[in-house]
Amino acid sequence: MGLRKAMTAQGPGAGLGTGAAEDAVPLLPRTVVLVGLMGAGKSAIGRRLATRLHLPFRDADTEIEAAAGCTIAEIFARDGEPVFRSVERRIITRLVKDEPVHILATGGGAFMDPETRAAIRQHGISVWLRAELDVLVARTARRTHRPILNQGDPRTILGRLMEQRYPVYAEADLTVVSDERPPDVTVELVIDALEAHFGVQLPHRQPQGQPQGQGNAQRGGRPGKPDAPKTDAP
Repeated sequence: MGLRKAMTAQGPGAGLGTGAAEDAVPLLPRTVVLVGLMGAGKSAIGRRLATRLHLPFRDADTEIEAAAGCTIAEIFARDGEPVFRSVERRIITRLVKDEPVHILATGGGAFMDPETRAAIRQHGISVWLRAELDVLVARTARRTHRPILNQGDPRTILGRLMEQRYPVYAEADLTVVSDERPPDVTVELVIDALEAHFGVQLPHRQPQGQPQGQGNAQRGGRPGKPDAPKTDAP
């Protein structure tokens, strides 16, 4: 299926499926859009966050590949980056504007596009997972499916991308540090940030040995008070 046909075939609700997560009343008023460089943990954190908040998880790159019927690498090679960014922009806009509230992981370059950034700002809540260079290098070294890092020294490439993209990522609504700690720790920080931003209380991890039903007791509902700060698209 060509890119144009793929886009017209993807209407509201396409690819999201059905299930309890979609049918339940969402705990948040807007889709949470995770942004950041490759290796920041958008997919790993996003899946855990979606499970914790009983929301669907979506990966923008996966949605693009499903719509186009080919890989992102093939789109870049055949059609070029401008075509890819156009498709990416339309799919992300549809997801945040027309679909039920969910957790969305985006490709590293998505938030760099002004129109995509504006759509996320208007219809979603953006969370930048900010990771230092050493963390990104260590995480991406475990994977071999990131073609952009095969074009030279990964540390040099990631450092250059940080210089280019971090000032734009800083425009995200929320920033959460993604470091060497376990993913569940970062999920807790994201939940803290969302609680403070929206003034709501969200499910937290149940501490070991704590009686069922008291998982949020010590957090006490802090509306408005912050407690704490695939083939990827390039």
